[in-house]
Amino acid sequence: MATREYRGLAYRNNADLAAWLAKRPAEKALEPDLPIIDPHHHLWHTEARGLYFLPELLKDLGGGHNVVSTVFLECQAMFRAAGPEAMKPVGEIEFVVGQAAQMASGQYGRTRVCEGIIGWVDLLLGAKVREVLEAEIAASGGRFRGVRYGTSWDEGLAGRFVSRPMTQHRLLDPKLREGFAVLGKLGLTFDSWHFHPQLPDLIDLARAFPDQTIICDHVGGALGVGQYAGKQAEVTAAWKKSIAELARCPNVNMKLGGLGMTSFGFGFEFEDAPPSSETLAETWRPYIETCIEAFGANRCMFESNFPPDKQSCGYTELWNAFKHLTKNASADEKRALYSGTAARVYKLQQL
Repeated sequence: MATREYRGLAYRNNADLAAWLAKRPAEKALEPDLPIIDPHHHLWHTEARGLYFLPELLKDLGGGHNVVSTVFLECQAMFRAAGPEAMKPVGEIEFVVGQAAQMASGQYGRTRVCEGIIGWVDLLLGAKVREVLEAEIAASGGRFRGVRYGTSWDEGLAGRFVSRPMTQHRLLDPKLREGFAVLGKLGLTFDSWHFHPQLPDLIDLARAFPDQTIICDHVGGALGVGQYAGKQAEVTAAWKKSIAELARCPNVNMKLGGLGMTSFGFGFEFEDAPPSSETLAETWRPYIETCIEAFGANRCMFESNFPPDKQSCGYTELWNAFKHLTKNASADEKRALYSGTAARVYKLQQL
C-alpha cells in the first residue's frame, strides 16, 4: 500500500500521462458557449513536474470550452537565480508577464491568458514584505492581484509531497500576520492552500482580518491518503464542520476544484483508463455541493488547477464534470460560478 500511495502522489512524467489520458477518447465540450474564467492554473518547467508553458496550456484550452480569461497561481516557477533571497520570487512575475504578452499579441487566440497573476512572497518577512510586493506589482504590468501562501502540513504521507517546508500552524504565526496585514494596505488578495486539518487556522485568520479578501483553494484540501485513507466518513465530517464555519466569514471565497489531485485519495490514477466526466461529477459532487450550499454561488468559483489535476483527467473532461454538476443551476448561478465570482474577486474584466 505504501508503494501504491507513494506512486499515486508523485507526478507522472508527461509522456506517461499523455499515454494514459489517450486511453479515453476526448469528450465533446458541454455548453460550449458558456463563458469561463479559469481562476487557477500554473505554468512551470521542472525536472520533477515536466514542462507546462503557454503551448501546453493552449492545447488544453483548445478542447472546446469557452475559456475567455485565466489567472496564474504561483508555483515557484522561474524564481531569480541571483540577488537578495527575498526578491527572488519577482522572477516568477517577470516570467508570467512574458507568457501573457505572447497571448496579448493576438497571434495565439483571444483568451486573456494570465489576465491576473497571483505571486508568492515570504510573509515571515513581516512588515518588510511591502518592498517585495511593490516590486512584484511593478513587474506585473498591471496584472498582479495578490499572493498565495501555502501552509499544507501533514505528519504523514501527504506531508512528504508539499512544495515548501512547513510548520504545523503557520497561519497563526505572529510574524506571518504582520506580513499578512500589508496585503490589505496594498489592495491585494490572499489565496490559501492547505490540507483540511489547517482549516481552523484559516478561520482564525479570516476572523482576525475581516476586511482582507481571502480565497480558499481546492475546496479546503480534504485528505484521503496516508493516515486518512479509508476514513472518508470521519474526514468528511470534520471537513464539513470547518467549511460551515469558514463560510460564516464573509471575506472568504471558495475555489471549487483541485479534486483531480491524488492527495484526495480517489485513486483514479491507478485505473487502466481515465474516468469519464460523469464519473468525476458523481465522485466530486459531495465536495462541490457542500461548498456551494455553504458559501453560495456568488462566493464560489470553479477552477481547473491544471496541470496538477491532469493526474486524474483531461481539461475538457474536468469542465464537463463541473457542467454535469450545475446542469440544473440558474443562468445567474452559472454566471457566478464560471466567471462572475472570479472577475469580482480578482478584479478582472467583467463579461
